[in-house]
Amino acid sequence: MALTVLAGFASAVFAEEPAAVSPILVIESDRMYTESLFGQRVSAELARLQADLIAQNAKMEESLTQEERDLTEKRKVMAADAFEVLAREFDDRVVGIRAEQDAKFARLADVNERERAVFIQAARPILSELMAEAGAAIILERRTVLVSNDSIDITQEAIRRLNSTLGEGRQVPTPQE
Repeated sequence: MALTVLAGFASAVFAEEPAAVSPILVIESDRMYTESLFGQRVSAELARLQADLIAQNAKMEESLTQEERDLTEKRKVMAADAFEVLAREFDDRVVGIRAEQDAKFARLADVNERERAVFIQAARPILSELMAEAGAAIILERRTVLVSNDSIDITQEAIRRLNSTLGEGRQVPTPQE
């Protein structure tokens, strides 16, 4: 009953204020990240890098396919043991190239995770400010809440403030490794 009254009060206040007055707020952190200028910049940069890697993979695949065809032709005129050496070297090189390319894609995933961590760290003061303005004690992830009043969702206001404070996040310091 008290939460219902509080939620109703929060709805009335939220219409006038940027954040609801509630002891509990919710946020969609994935949406906060992906809809922020910071998250959009990171996503665009990673998409470009991924497209470059995909193009690089296609070129390598084309080159390796041609090399494999050439090797198949050499098989017709080479001694079996000499061909076996060439084939093994080719296979080893292909395995190495695949491992290198897989490592590059893994590094992209690592960059994404690091950027998200930087974003969340930079967002903490803004989220704390929203929490203080609402008189809240906690911000919960919306997807972990079974039911809530939309008036306690601060996602859109958080995005607005993050965009005005952080922008694309180019000036946000990254933690030292």
